Amino acid sequence: MPDDLQARLSVAPMMDWTDRHCRLFHRQMTRRARMYTEMVTAPAVIHGDRGRLLDYAPDEHPVALQLGGSDPAELARAVRLSRPWGYDEVNLNVGCPSDRVQSGCFGAVLMRDPPLVAACVAAMQGETDVPVTVKCRIGVDDQVPEDILPRFLDTIARAGVRQVIIHARKAWLQGLSPRENREIPPLDYPLVLRMKRAFPELTISLNGGVTSLAQVRDLLAQGIDGVMVGRAAYHDPAAVLIGADALWGEDFAPAPLQVAAAMRPPIAAHLAAGGRLHQITRHMLGLFTGRPGAQAWRRLLSEGAARTGAGLDVYDAAVAAIASAGAAMAEAG
Repeated sequence: MPDDLQARLSVAPMMDWTDRHCRLFHRQMTRRARMYTEMVTAPAVIHGDRGRLLDYAPDEHPVALQLGGSDPAELARAVRLSRPWGYDEVNLNVGCPSDRVQSGCFGAVLMRDPPLVAACVAAMQGETDVPVTVKCRIGVDDQVPEDILPRFLDTIARAGVRQVIIHARKAWLQGLSPRENREIPPLDYPLVLRMKRAFPELTISLNGGVTSLAQVRDLLAQGIDGVMVGRAAYHDPAAVLIGADALWGEDFAPAPLQVAAAMRPPIAAHLAAGGRLHQITRHMLGLFTGRPGAQAWRRLLSEGAARTGAGLDVYDAAVAAIASAGAAMAEAG
C-alpha cells in the first residue's frame, strides 16, 4: 500500500454538511480520519470572502480543501490563494452531478474530458507542495465504465496525480437529481478494486454506499487503499468514526457522551463570538443514534437550538437527557 496512511478512512465532502463546525465535531471521534471541506469553486476563492470560505480550526487536521472548476489558470490561482491556510491536501471535484456544477462545466461532466482534468491538476500542482488529488465517478451517462475509467486514471496519473477517490457509481447528468445520483445508479465495487490492481502505484480510495466501520475494514482487507464515507458518517457518526483510529493501530475511542462534553468549549466560544447554537448542533443530531435518549437529544436540539438566543442551557439540557436515559438503562439492566 502507498505510504499515505491517511487514506484508510476519510469523511466525504458534502455540500451544506461538512462545514468547519461539522468537521470539528467529527474530529472529536477520530484523530486520524481525513476531513474534507464542502466543495468551494475556484472563482469563489478568487473573488469571494476567503476567510469565510477557508477558515478552519487547527484541531481539524488532517483536512483537505475540495475545489470545483475546469479552468486550469483559475484553479491554479485558487490553490495559490489558499496556501496560507495550510490545508493538507487539495482535491479536484470530478464527481458532483448537480445542475449548477454542469452549467459551470465542472464536476462529473469532466469525466468526458480527461485531458482537461490532467491540465487542471498539473496547473494546481504547480502552486502547492501538498498532494493534489481527484475525486471522480466511474463514468457518466452512456460511458462504459470498464473502458472510460482506466483511460481516465491513466491520463491523470501521467499528469502527476497519485491519489484518487472513486465514487463507485455512474453519474447520470440528465434525468436524475443529485440525490438520486447518490442512490439509484448501481454500485460497482469490483471495478474499483480492479482499478487498484491495474494501477498499484496509485492510492485509491472507494466512496459510495459504505455504512459501517465493519464494511470499511472488509474493503480494506480486499486490497483497496482507503474508504471514504459520506452520509453514514453524518447521520450516525459514532458508528463510523468512534473506534476508527484502530485502522492505524491506535486505541482512541471516546464514548459519545465524552464527545458531547468535548464539544461544549467550542460551542461556548462560538456563542461568545456571536454565533448561533444551531449552526453547530445541527450536525450533532445523530451522535446518539440507536442509544438510550437519542430521541430526546434530537428533539431538544432540533427544536431548542434554532430559537433566537438559544444558549448553552439548551445544549446542557440535551446532554443531561442523554445521561439520564443512560443511567436509567444501566439501573434497569
